[in-house]
Amino acid sequence: MPKIGNIELPEFPLLLAPMEDVSDPPFRALCKEQGADVVYTEFISSEGLIRDAAKSVMKLDIYEKERPVGIQIFGANLDSMLKSVEIVEASNPDIIDINFGCPVKKVVSKGAGAGILKDIDLMVSLTKAMVEHTRLPVTVKTRLGWDQESIKIVEVAERLQDVGCAAISIHGRTRVQMYKGEADWNPIAEVKNNPRMHIPVFGNGDVDSPEAAKRMRDEYGLDGAMIGRASIGYPWFFNEVKHYLATDTHLDPPTMEQRVDAARRHLQMAIDWKGEKLGVFETRRHYTNYFKGIPNFKELRMKMVTSDDAADVFEAFDQALEQFSDYEFARV
Repeated sequence: MPKIGNIELPEFPLLLAPMEDVSDPPFRALCKEQGADVVYTEFISSEGLIRDAAKSVMKLDIYEKERPVGIQIFGANLDSMLKSVEIVEASNPDIIDINFGCPVKKVVSKGAGAGILKDIDLMVSLTKAMVEHTRLPVTVKTRLGWDQESIKIVEVAERLQDVGCAAISIHGRTRVQMYKGEADWNPIAEVKNNPRMHIPVFGNGDVDSPEAAKRMRDEYGLDGAMIGRASIGYPWFFNEVKHYLATDTHLDPPTMEQRVDAARRHLQMAIDWKGEKLGVFETRRHYTNYFKGIPNFKELRMKMVTSDDAADVFEAFDQALEQFSDYEFARV
């Protein structure tokens, strides 16, 4: 069974990926209920934390029901990263994760996220310093490399392990690819099959069906799967994967009643956590998947994703349940 530090995990654990404006406490709570074994916060700027920026500090909120939970930070300045570790420790997470994989320009341009893939020595030295600066297990999320010509992920993973990294999650694309094309899991399997590796190696990228998760486990031999986009607006994905891995059969998809209940709870928790304006706005991205595939649903969907008034959105949920209670959803 894989372990992150002293944290014991089940066979082939499923991890909720850190996603900006997605992996907040309300969504993490829903995913945890539906089978996620480890959840990570949205990525947090180390510079924002040491400046006490409100948005960065708010992302430190974690709750007992989420555990084990990791707080993910990013940055390229050693002093800032070490100071942010001290701030993060005060929130008492189970894991500190370093983002060496975010491909967006505003992060990369500062040498952080996937930008650090151009300087592997810095990547390793930052990790080493952070491991030595905290009592918590430090994990890393990264990509295969900057571009196809610079993939050295086997060597990189080995070096990160050697300086104390407790686990590594690898997205099967380069930074240049962003999210285009297909994820390549072969280099991730090479990391796992390296006889020198003894820490857990988790795969990320295109785990978009229970069958894909099974291939990652059985054909590529990875220790677990980190799930991102497939879970947005569909927290049931974790339990569906677990059921399939155990039985080779598919669970029935959630009913309209279950979807409306989850959407309602999601929105209410978001409002309770960040206020009505932000709660309504940042939950919108989930509704397409909560109610995916329903014919003649456009009017209600538009109401859900355009209204700034929570009462209007809750009313749209009621209307959805009333009008489409008997709709039968297809499997993922």
